[in-house]
Amino acid sequence: MTSPFDQMSERLTRNLARFSSRRGFLSKFGAALLVSPVFPLLPVARAAKGESPKTDFERNAQATDDTKCNYWKYCASDGILCSCCGGGHHTCPPGAEPSPISWIGTCLNPQDGKSYVIAYRDCCGKPMCTAGKSCLCDNSDRELPTYRASLNNDIIWCFGNSSATYHCSTAALVGAVK
Repeated sequence: MTSPFDQMSERLTRNLARFSSRRGFLSKFGAALLVSPVFPLLPVARAAKGESPKTDFERNAQATDDTKCNYWKYCASDGILCSCCGGGHHTCPPGAEPSPISWIGTCLNPQDGKSYVIAYRDCCGKPMCTAGKSCLCDNSDRELPTYRASLNNDIIWCFGNSSATYHCSTAALVGAVK
């Protein structure tokens, strides 16, 4: 006497055999093998709502003191802060001129939780500012390698100025990331 489970299994197997063929199975299996290498190329939501996890800099950023390296606009700043040298976080001190080119970064404002594009510009033409170690920043939050020069902060950007002497660096807000 056969069990009900065996009878149900036999019925399912016979129905499957009746409505499918070996060739059909092989063609579907072959198509799956052919398409499977494409799956890693498809866009994948890597974090909730497209947000990436916060970096160390973003977790420690503040929005009140622009003479500190953890000021939120300095996420990709590399150099001496002009706000410590008689200028502002977006203006060169008197006697220094801004470089005509800049590098960029995308920084998260801890006050509103939004990301902004920041243009970093070196101020040139005066000897290097001696504001002290607390104003010498080397932030490389989400920095890309040198083959994307516009996003690299390791280059002195005083090209095209009357003097290529580096003095300090500024961080000017360009706009919000949408």
